[in-house]
Amino acid sequence: MRLASWFGGLLIAVAVATSVGAISLARQHSDSAQTLTASRQPAAGAAITTSDRAQDPTRKLQPPPTPSPSPSPTAAPTAPPAAPAAPPQVTTRAPSRPALVINSTQQSLINQDRAARGLGPLTWSSCLYNVAVSNAKRIAAQGYLSHTNGPQVDLGCGLGHQAGENVGDWSLGINDRQLNTMFMNSADHRANILGPYNYVATAWVVASNGYGFIAVEFS
Repeated sequence: MRLASWFGGLLIAVAVATSVGAISLARQHSDSAQTLTASRQPAAGAAITTSDRAQDPTRKLQPPPTPSPSPSPTAAPTAPPAAPAAPPQVTTRAPSRPALVINSTQQSLINQDRAARGLGPLTWSSCLYNVAVSNAKRIAAQGYLSHTNGPQVDLGCGLGHQAGENVGDWSLGINDRQLNTMFMNSADHRANILGPYNYVATAWVVASNGYGFIAVEFS
């Protein structure tokens, strides 16, 4: 009985020792964790080397400032060369047509012929009228048609650089529509009616025999 009591006491002592060891092991494990955390600090009296020098965990080391590169001097930007001035624009304006003045039936028929072909009308010129009267009188006096210096005299009126003249007669006196039809049926006379002119004048003269003679001046 005493022997059993003695074995029982021995077993309790071993169990207590085992429990203390487990606790100690657990605490050692905990101490090991602390050791790992505290290993940044050197042991007292130990030599400090570069490899095992610990940094103070309470002080943060700032990295040395990185030197900023000094700006290299740059040349001031130069203004681009000024563009050459554009040459002045020259506007060519077409000469304006004179105000339209109608003084004869033949002139109206001429302008109708021109309008039918998209051409501008011819206005009346008193200077050309003087030339037309002179030529109509001349051909009526001689009794037949001819040209002398009518276009040259027309240019003397200073109305343009071109001039033309149509002359005709009709045995029954003045007949503008008949003469206009005759002029338009002739290539040369039609070219004057549709020509590059701005002015016109017409004149009739009736001879003693009843013939009508007409002169038409263009410029």
